[in-house]
Amino acid sequence: MSAIWAGLALGAIYGLVALGYNIVFVSSGVFNFAHAQLLMLGTFVAFFGTVTLGLPPWLVFVLAAVVVALVAVIEERTAIRFVRSTEGLLVTTLGFATLLDGATQVIWGGEPLQVPFFGPSEVVSVAGGQVFPVELVLIGAMVLLTIVFVLVSRFSMLGIAMLAVSEDREAALMRGINVRAYAVGAFAVAGAVAGALGPLVGPKTFAVATLGTALALKGFVAMAIGGFGSAPGALIGGLAVGLIEALAGRYLGQSFATLMVFVALLAVLLFKPTGLFGHARERVV
Repeated sequence: MSAIWAGLALGAIYGLVALGYNIVFVSSGVFNFAHAQLLMLGTFVAFFGTVTLGLPPWLVFVLAAVVVALVAVIEERTAIRFVRSTEGLLVTTLGFATLLDGATQVIWGGEPLQVPFFGPSEVVSVAGGQVFPVELVLIGAMVLLTIVFVLVSRFSMLGIAMLAVSEDREAALMRGINVRAYAVGAFAVAGAVAGALGPLVGPKTFAVATLGTALALKGFVAMAIGGFGSAPGALIGGLAVGLIEALAGRYLGQSFATLMVFVALLAVLLFKPTGLFGHARERVV
């Protein structure tokens, strides 16, 4: 049971990355390959605020959210706004991710930095397994954010407008929706969420310059399994990837952990190419 809890906690992190992908994708139709690096930056800001400055936990959350949101807006202005092709966006977002990887390594170095958890650190027993409190918080945060995203996207004018922009950008413009403002807002919100999660993710993964690259791949797999644009899909896909990785590593060996994740991805896409919760879009011509 301890392996299951560890897998769920790790899967929650993958799901949070996938959810960040979906926030931007649903709002602007852009796949932001640098989102995992934004989450990585949040862990470094959490370390800076907690260890270097000694700030109280609530202020660390605010600082991380604001800093990463500003960086996300800078990304939208420099790497997204003036690019028209999908291939160009692939290059510019990957380039921005590489820039963040290099910047964090220059500023904080290449060694893993331990981010203290603001709550208790003693292992607790839950359902017959040993689990750290931060792991329970990560799982709860993933579930809560998924519920919030679903409610906002389905029952608010903001969410409906975001879906309209994603479905047909030109039609949304004709209906008076400020598409550019929604795109900037999506990046800002995704960045703020990623930053605010830094103080939770950091105690589990440490703050290290290679974290973004590791999370980007598994987050993408989680989104592909769950379905592009689906918040419940990000949750289920992330938890599934984490569980498969943890259980395969425990019973088959660490060399099989990543392999089994991709086997599961291929199995899902073979029977449902759009992912578990994804839907194929159809247009009448």
